[in-house]
Amino acid sequence: MIEILKFIEIAVAVCLILVVLIQNKWTALNLNTMSWWMNEITRRWPEKVLHNITVVLWIIFIFNSASLFILR
Repeated sequence: MIEILKFIEIAVAVCLILVVLIQNKWTALNLNTMSWWMNEITRRWPEKVLHNITVVLWIIFIFNSASLFILR
């Protein structure tokens, strides 16, 4: 059981690193206007999907880490 959780931990960590590196951090900023901080930042489809995948992977990573800690 612990070996399976360790494998899942490594796989989720690698996926999480890849998803974070794929994201473009400047896409949500509106650099054309002088008051870009006042505009609401909206995520379009690809950004939204990557953001949601990142959140889900973080949740899986945290629960898997907690279960590994408890089972040891």
